[in-house]
Amino acid sequence: MEAKPAHIQRSHAMRNRAGRYIRQLTGSRAFSPATLPPEPALDLGGDLQDILSRANYALGRLDGAVLTLPNPDLFVFMYVRKQAVLSSQIEGTQSSLQDLLAAEAQLNDPATPRDVSEVINYVAAMKHGLSLLNQLPVSVRLIREIHKVLLESVRGGKLTPGELRTSQNWIGPGGCTLQDAVFVLPPPQEVPQALGDLERFLHNESSLPVLVQVALAQAQFETIHPFLDGNGRIGRLLITFLLVERKMLSRPVLCLSHYFKRHRSAYHERLQAVRDSGDWEAWLKFFLLGIIEVSEEATTTAAKILLMREEYRAKITDKLGRAARNGHRVMDKLFDHPIVAVSNVREWLGCTSAGANSLVQKLAALGLLREFTGYSRNRRFQFVPYLSLFEEPTQ
Repeated sequence: MEAKPAHIQRSHAMRNRAGRYIRQLTGSRAFSPATLPPEPALDLGGDLQDILSRANYALGRLDGAVLTLPNPDLFVFMYVRKQAVLSSQIEGTQSSLQDLLAAEAQLNDPATPRDVSEVINYVAAMKHGLSLLNQLPVSVRLIREIHKVLLESVRGGKLTPGELRTSQNWIGPGGCTLQDAVFVLPPPQEVPQALGDLERFLHNESSLPVLVQVALAQAQFETIHPFLDGNGRIGRLLITFLLVERKMLSRPVLCLSHYFKRHRSAYHERLQAVRDSGDWEAWLKFFLLGIIEVSEEATTTAAKILLMREEYRAKITDKLGRAARNGHRVMDKLFDHPIVAVSNVREWLGCTSAGANSLVQKLAALGLLREFTGYSRNRRFQFVPYLSLFEEPTQ
């Protein structure tokens, strides 16, 4: 048999470098992923090299900016929740950041979307995964552990949380069949091996830059789709865990879900182009541009938090007189509890209800707090200048 010309062979190899479609007994063509790193090797030259350098710089600048804050964990509190809200919204939830904070403050508003429990679980999964990193590397075991937390007692909770799928699954419009799916996932019998290969890629020594490894891993995970539900959210959590594990970030403050939601169509198109034509470079460019965009936004937010804190500390000192000390104590607590009741302030300060109520009213007069329930009893107050820094712009 006559050999195909070299350029045709290379074209075929490039098209199949992420894997290939294999016809199944059902007649569908399921995708079988290739192992990482891609072959032929990635082309990281030209524009991509410049974008990679900018992404590393932007991420390093963000990490440095967060560490300049008086308490970096107060910044983390909101970014973890913002990531939870936006990553869940990509999967169709309706809950907002305000809904999440109100639910965490146990404000039982009947208008709160029922799917807020899914967002609460995302926050819990993030925290659980970060704590596990003290004992485990990013691995199949860790992924399965956080998947259990993500789907506990919510939509998808009956779809074997923490267990790899044992049935064929596919992606497409609601109600579509296996035959008209946009993408038929790898057959279930290939999932354990594919995940094992991904884990080995993450732990074998590699000359690839860390951000490139993270981008490859997230795309590969979403292609494997090892669970019956929650794969997109776990894949986006994987980005955070890897950046923290590889010490690219000291805190989980990169909300890449913001970028993916803003560019949702391109997000799905770039992932599908990897599978269909092996275009890893376009996915890397998209991913790295997201790192740059989100890092720069978060760095700006960190600077605004610092300025806002100093501005209100000065106002409290200037306007509250002898109550200033307690005013500062309450404001520092508000970064971790941005929705608060008078009873919370009473507990924090160990004072009377009248004293706590008086201080809350003074902080409201300064614009630090705002009552938002309209209730005559059990009122709740928002830490307005802080929450405003994380609000999504109206469409």
